[in-house]
Amino acid sequence: MLGAMISTLERIRDEVAALERTLGDPEVLADAARYRDASRRYADLAPIAEAYHRYRAVLSAIHQAQELRHDPELSEVAREELADLAPERERIEAELQRLLLPKDPYDGKDVILEIRAAAGGDEATLFARELFDAYRRYAERHGFRLELLDSSPTEVGGLAKASCEIAGRGAYARFKFESGVHRVQRVPETETQGRIHTSTVTVAVLPEADEASVDLDPNDVRVDVFRSSGPGGQSVNTTDSAVRLTYRAGTADEVIVTCQDGKSQHKNKEKAMQVLRARLLERERAKAQAEAREARLVQIGTGDRSEKVRTYNVPQSRVTDHRIGYTTRALQQVLAGELDELVDALAAAEQDERLADLARNEGQAPVHAGGSA
Repeated sequence: MLGAMISTLERIRDEVAALERTLGDPEVLADAARYRDASRRYADLAPIAEAYHRYRAVLSAIHQAQELRHDPELSEVAREELADLAPERERIEAELQRLLLPKDPYDGKDVILEIRAAAGGDEATLFARELFDAYRRYAERHGFRLELLDSSPTEVGGLAKASCEIAGRGAYARFKFESGVHRVQRVPETETQGRIHTSTVTVAVLPEADEASVDLDPNDVRVDVFRSSGPGGQSVNTTDSAVRLTYRAGTADEVIVTCQDGKSQHKNKEKAMQVLRARLLERERAKAQAEAREARLVQIGTGDRSEKVRTYNVPQSRVTDHRIGYTTRALQQVLAGELDELVDALAAAEQDERLADLARNEGQAPVHAGGSA
């Protein structure tokens, strides 16, 4: 079953052995950049090498049991052992196929996460605040650093919009499934007749782009500075530290980025440029995906109530992800930042889909592309 992948597994095993020697080399230990790169590569490949070691051990045990079947005194024991080893072999083969799937090249990236209240008025802004707080707690659980870039608080304590940078290896892999329309169903505190209202919030998760990956002409970017503001438009800063970038090149749609939560105009401009590059990179990715008719086109939709990737039903304490039909009754835990159950289910579904694609393309063996979630 893994015949076409054995050569790849052998190369990975040899590379892991070489990396172990490299990581013990005093010269590499003294070079922070080399050591970091080697450590990351080792972290990517070591699980594959370990699974392959277990696979070879199982194959060896199967071979020995098959030899013992010819011994009249041990044949029964051999048959029992073979019966036990067969499912273990299948389990490890499935594990190796998953490990060898090409990784999303952006999985290890930092992300720009943007939240906007959509349909539902004040109730949508309140849910936007709750969702942002859930993501902040989730980032903390995984040891990621979250830095607020821009926010528009409302007078009722909600958020009209907010954007932040989430930094840490594997941040995109953990947050990428959050893109889309999130719908909440609940009875607002101001509702006197107990009716359930539906509100929506849009979430965009963009892999952070470096300067080399995006062709950005500074002449296509207009920079405006202004004073940052709080709820209701009130000024919260006495200096012009907030920055607004307006990008337009050729016939492309205009892209506007605002960053005002930093105290330094220079820092806000730098962070706004990061967000702009991330948006342009995502636009190029979406265009390539559409042209190739492959993968899923990441869209946040219009924010209409009928569009949704996930529904949070408060009266029933239920969260349903509509992309995979997955439901959990742990709504309070999800809003407290315990998102791993949902994220892991989505990641597993994505892997199953990619494995099915590979199975349809007979004769094409998966090639490990590095990177890790």
